[in-house]
Order: sequence, then structure tokens, then C-alpha cells
Amino acid sequence: MPRFTALTVRDIRFPTSRQLDGSDAMNPDPDYSAAYVVIHTDCAVQPPGTNTQEPLEGHGLSFTIGRGNDIVCAAIRAHEHLLIGKSLEEFAENPGAFWHHLNGDSQLRWIGPDKGAIHLAMAALVNALWDLFAKSVGKPLWRVLVDFTPEELIRCIDFRYITDALNQSEALDLLQRLAPTKSQRIATVEATGYPAYTTSAGWLGYDDDRLRRLCREAVAQGWTHLKIKVGRDLPDDIRRCTIIREEIGMDRYLMTDANQVWDVPQAIEWMKELARFKPLWIEEPTSPDDILGHATIARALEPYGIGVATGEHGMNRVLFKQLLQAKAIRFCQIDSCRLGGVNEVLAVLLLAAKFGVPVCPHAGGVGLCEHVQHLSLFDYVAVTGSMEHRVIEYVDHLHEHFVDPVRMKGGSYIPPTLPGYSTTMKPQSLADHEYPNGRVWNAT
Repeated sequence: MPRFTALTVRDIRFPTSRQLDGSDAMNPDPDYSAAYVVIHTDCAVQPPGTNTQEPLEGHGLSFTIGRGNDIVCAAIRAHEHLLIGKSLEEFAENPGAFWHHLNGDSQLRWIGPDKGAIHLAMAALVNALWDLFAKSVGKPLWRVLVDFTPEELIRCIDFRYITDALNQSEALDLLQRLAPTKSQRIATVEATGYPAYTTSAGWLGYDDDRLRRLCREAVAQGWTHLKIKVGRDLPDDIRRCTIIREEIGMDRYLMTDANQVWDVPQAIEWMKELARFKPLWIEEPTSPDDILGHATIARALEPYGIGVATGEHGMNRVLFKQLLQAKAIRFCQIDSCRLGGVNEVLAVLLLAAKFGVPVCPHAGGVGLCEHVQHLSLFDYVAVTGSMEHRVIEYVDHLHEHFVDPVRMKGGSYIPPTLPGYSTTMKPQSLADHEYPNGRVWNAT
């Protein structure tokens, strides 16, 4: 069985702030970035459709927006002693125990625990491990997960701190209920894809002409769900929401996203003013850690038909447990790199299913669309059996840098077919965008 022999960690940054791509009320000038890790092994693999061997490697990343990406890279390197010399077999036999091993170094845990740069580093490593495992068995990650038995899936999850809301027996019951019919839903997603919404038209830094053009293009491409950034200035939000509704009509869904800029009373009053535009949800209306604040906002906006969505900055399963227990969210938004990788995402998917809250992943960033498609496909096939009120975010940025980029058709994700987690970036893209010496950064 392959052994882990070395880590390569690279600080990869894209200058998206130059065109204001990704701009919002809290983050006006993001440079989409990846703390990128490669786990090397002592084995090789033969890619499908080839007669050649290539090194068996796992590629993973955590997403940041520029400065501080180097800190996450350092945190990834700090975990090296927990991984090198271990084998893929040790991971495959009990992924949950291996996750706990990576998360259990007491000295590293002190600067978390389960949050901040240390947890972002965990996510990158864990995502790379799953990419490696999926490549070793020749399947895309979503198929790896849906092909697991319910018992095998349970062994992927660390239930510590969440058993008061979901214990292993309840989780096993959820998974066993749908296991006999998984093949039907696999056929469905392979035929129709998984529904998505687009944020590409709604960045706060875009001018009105660009906003109108992008909305028209989105409608022409078949999008039924669009999101706009709000929160900088109320009259400006009203004007921009008016433009969007003029372009997309009232029969398509409009979502709003404040990126944490408001206090609780301000969020309630602001969204009452925007209620005329019939937003499906308000995303991150206040501090992502304020569970009771989210619950207060949710209760106040319920009569207006506006749901509360959050999770982009939800750092661990404990926070999500409390959001669900407090009925603080109508839509659960996991982030594939903010949580501690695939294992912790599985815990949150099961928690959300227990509480009957649909999961609509955050994907506004480099590589996040590539990640979350696998997670939502698994959620539908093995956990919930439903796509109702469930959409994955889609942002049309930077996919060209990935070996296996997302594929979209008519506003839906087409399930990936290549082995792995779709997280491997092209060698030239890595070389060009490595900070600070890559070609893109030296050209300025």
C-alpha cells in the first residue's frame, strides 16, 4: 500500500482584485488564492485511457483571498510530522480515526482548535488525502463516497461534540434508509446534473452596464437562480436589485449576500427594505459566529418570506450543530475548505439532514466549485435523496487552471468522471501564479 513520503506546499495567488471579481461589502479587493499542497507517495498509478504510469499524488487546497495565504501554507507544513511515513491503507481502514489523528496534535490544536489557519491547513491536507485515495481506486470522489456502505461512511466521521444532536446510530439510520435506491439517483444526476445558482453577475464592484449584460447572459444560458452582493449602501442596493429584477423578471430566484457587514438590528431593517424584490435568502447577514443573532434575524424575516443562509465561514461541525439546533438558518452553506475537509463536511451534511435543512454549498473562490460538486452529489444520492431547495453556487472564475474543471449545462453541474477530487491544478498555472515570484506577479 502506498506510503506518504513528502509534502509540497505552494502559495498560489490570482490577481482577481484588478477586475474587482469577487468584490463584496466586506471584501472589496480579493485576490483569490490557494494554499496548495501535494502529498507524494512511493507508488505510481495508470490514468484511465492511457498506457503510461505517473506518480500517485494527492492534490488539495484551502482558499483564501490573498494576504495570509502564506500563513496557511506554514500551517500545512506544521502538520507534516503527522503524515509522512503513514500509509494510504491506514487512512482507508478508518478515515475518521485518521482525521482525528491529524486534528489531535495537542500543540497544534492549541492555536485552533478547529478554527482559523490551523483548520484551513487541515482542510487542505484532508482534501488532498481524499483526492489521493480516489485516484488510487480510479473513481471520482463522489462515486467513492456513494459506493461506500453506510457503515463505511460512519467510520469517516468524528462524532465528538455532536452526539447531543446526532449520534452514530441516528446517522446510520439516515444512510441505511436511502442505501437500497442509490443507483436510481446516480442515474438521475448523470442524466440531468445538479442544479446551481450563479454569483458571477452580482459582484459589488461591477457597474450597472456590466450588471445588466451579465444578467441577460445568465438568463440566456438558462440560469434560474442568481445572487447579488448587498450591504454597502441601501439606496445603491435598491437600485441594483431593481436592475436585476428588470432583467431576470420576478419568476426567477434572487438571493442576497451581505458578507457579515451588519449588526443584528441593521440586518433586519435593511432586509425589510429589500423584501419588495422577493429575495429567497439573505446570506451571512451578521457575524458568522453569532448563532443567536442569526436566530433573531431568521425569526424577524420569516414573515417576509426571506430565509437566512450561512456557513461560508462556518469553521466546524459544532458551530453548524448550534445553528441548526437554534433554528437560525433555513439554508446551510458548507465550505469545502473552511470545515476540516471531506470528513467534517460529511458530519455537517448528516446534521443538516437530521434537522431537515437543505445544504447549498458556498463556492465563490478558486477551486471551490470543483470541490463542492462532489459533496452535493453525495448528499443527494446517499443522504437526502432530494434536490428540492438545493443549489450549488457557481462562479465563472479560474476553472481553466484545473486539470478536471467543472462542467456546466443549462445551469446545472455535470458530474465529474475523472478519478480524484477535481483539485489538481495545471503545472503551468501553478508556476505562473506562485507568489511572489510567478510570472503573473513579476509582470506588474
